[in-house]
Amino acid sequence: MLPQDPFARFAAWFAEAEAQEINDANAMTLATIGLDGTPQARIVLLKEVTPAGFAFYTNQQSDKGLQLAKNPKVGLLFHWKSLRRQVRVDGVVHQVSDSEADDYFATRAKVSQLGAWASDQSRPLDQRATLEARVAEAARRFGDGPVPRPPHWSGYRVVPSRVEFWQDMPFRLHDREVFTRDGESWRSVLLYP
Repeated sequence: MLPQDPFARFAAWFAEAEAQEINDANAMTLATIGLDGTPQARIVLLKEVTPAGFAFYTNQQSDKGLQLAKNPKVGLLFHWKSLRRQVRVDGVVHQVSDSEADDYFATRAKVSQLGAWASDQSRPLDQRATLEARVAEAARRFGDGPVPRPPHWSGYRVVPSRVEFWQDMPFRLHDREVFTRDGESWRSVLLYP
């Protein structure tokens, strides 16, 4: 029997994906609306999932950060090819607290922390050497001490309004179930494939 709560179902499927996917079971496509109104999609990494939502982290001055500031409605897609499953999530992003962002930033590799200071994410880069020089400058700036979180780097939590679970089945007669938020609870329906 499958869990009737979308977060419990996701946790069960995610645990299987972590055990079986070769790379990045936590990779998810994040779809936003561009500043010009066109859809934009890219892969980001899920860093936490709780009943509050799905969290990821990024540079707020990046294209996606600017898009999220203008329109917080997003879509997520997890595709676990080896399991022949996918999960779609529709919802609204909310910025995580400063303390949550600080805590997660402190767990990152030091080079990744330095890169957050060095990169003007999504902006033109004249050559790779420029980025490497900026990382080296950040390393000199912070030395052997801890690297603080840049003020333009934080996290977002996608609070879902809809979660769809898709399981591949023979002859394209797939299983699909959609959970939609109904106040504080969820209701689910099956969909034709």
